[in-house]
Amino acid sequence: MSIHPQTIGSLLKEKREQHPAHEAIVYPERSLRYSYEAFYREVKETGKGLMALGVQKGDHIAIMAPNVPEWLMLQFACASIGAVLVTVNTNFQAQELAYLLKHSDSSMLFIVDGFKETSYVKMLEELIPELQNAHQGEITSSSFPYLKSVVYIGEHTPKGMRSWDSIHAAAKRTENHEWEKRMDELAPDDVINMQYTSGTTGYPKGVMLSHTNIVCNARQIADCMKLTQKDRMCIPVPFFHCFGSVLGVLACLTKGGTIIPIESFHPERVLQTVEKEKCTVLHGVPTMFISELDHPNFHQYDLSTLRTGIMAGSLCPSHVMKAVIEQMGLKELTIAYGQTESSPVITQTRTDDSFERRVQTVGRALPHIEVKITVPGTPEEVPRGEQGELCTRGYHVMKGYYKNEEATNEVIDQDGWLHTGDLAEMDEDGYVKITGRLKDMIIRGGENVYPKEIEDVLYTHPDILDAQVVGIPDETYGEEAAAFIRLKQGRTVTIETLTSYCQSQMARYKIPKYFFITDEYPMTASGKIQKFRLKKQALDLIKE
Repeated sequence: MSIHPQTIGSLLKEKREQHPAHEAIVYPERSLRYSYEAFYREVKETGKGLMALGVQKGDHIAIMAPNVPEWLMLQFACASIGAVLVTVNTNFQAQELAYLLKHSDSSMLFIVDGFKETSYVKMLEELIPELQNAHQGEITSSSFPYLKSVVYIGEHTPKGMRSWDSIHAAAKRTENHEWEKRMDELAPDDVINMQYTSGTTGYPKGVMLSHTNIVCNARQIADCMKLTQKDRMCIPVPFFHCFGSVLGVLACLTKGGTIIPIESFHPERVLQTVEKEKCTVLHGVPTMFISELDHPNFHQYDLSTLRTGIMAGSLCPSHVMKAVIEQMGLKELTIAYGQTESSPVITQTRTDDSFERRVQTVGRALPHIEVKITVPGTPEEVPRGEQGELCTRGYHVMKGYYKNEEATNEVIDQDGWLHTGDLAEMDEDGYVKITGRLKDMIIRGGENVYPKEIEDVLYTHPDILDAQVVGIPDETYGEEAAAFIRLKQGRTVTIETLTSYCQSQMARYKIPKYFFITDEYPMTASGKIQKFRLKKQALDLIKE
């Protein structure tokens, strides 16, 4: 089976021609329903409006918003005219946004009023004082020389910004045939998407992804779940991350299914949506599934329509997977593994894989993707069943980091292999088990300690809901393990009982020296736990 390279615009056009009246997008809270025909029309008008405002092929268009309908329109409209969509983490604060806008050379920025406690409008007014005197959304900024306009998604457009409606109004100045001609001129290998790595370490880097990268990956992800036009996918993960935009939106669209986004994650909202819209597919990172299962009203909802979905984004605790399969009815739940630099999925379990394989591994390589496990820092492969660094090669490897050739060359070698930085083992059948991060590894007194190994033991404790382990400096041993524990509702434990529990399960050198009980973990908006922040917390707590 070939990978069938295709542009995003031609994919949408194809699905609209196949079943124009079928539901494409549903926002139940807004009572908003688009058929494929209606959604195609919205995308066309948005694309024509952008062209009328001077957006050229290769221009960078940034969006900072939760999973609102306009996000989807912009995702496909930019792709239809060859503009590169730059996705902005909704949790970014002023300095992070300033860095991204400067680094990405974005000419337009689309925003909503704000998200959670952060006002994007106030943030931009402080970053770009020229907004106050901007005429009809046209900006000349000394700090952001590339940025030409800010577009506001919502009512009551702030001073100096352009309204979303003005994009559609401008569409009248572009003929249909001009838009279609632009779309037909695009090539599958053009860069179409720039996602900034979520910054669990250091400054985010702009990952350049092409139509081929994400469309082919999305199609294969959908195949692993056996998606069809009849599937209805609930997407509570953010669009700005590959999980939402590729494993979610594009994977569903490749089969002509129905996309049902959650604008911002709330566990009960997910449960309500699944029941009301009879969703068959549900995605989430482990912490999302934990929150849904742990919700006091969980058992009030009928989730019987659920069949499949993806758990990914961080290492998946086996007890959580079991609960999702048994209590939520996701009998064909799949586990996906990858990273933004690989578009993102490298390996995935299949719906007919054994329960053990779906619980204990992250599956096997997708078609047309190569995977090897090497001695870290070398091209030398380790024997099957032994631990090494996971490397991958194929159509899915990014074009590179934007304006950062040095960093690109650090992760993609001369033979085209992407070095993930993840530690893994592969069995005789090609199934992969992720064993940790190269950078997460704790070296205690010369012994290698892998946090996941400790976490897996802690997960088996009856009072523990979630566990995260980090390494912190120690004068005697070089490093020691510190465990951050989230307890199940109404449970209590002592440090002594946790230490005793670990003593019966693992070698003494692996037992955490420190245990901290916490209510939540510092996380990126895409659900990745920021272990570097946990390390800082641990050091601060020890000093107290």
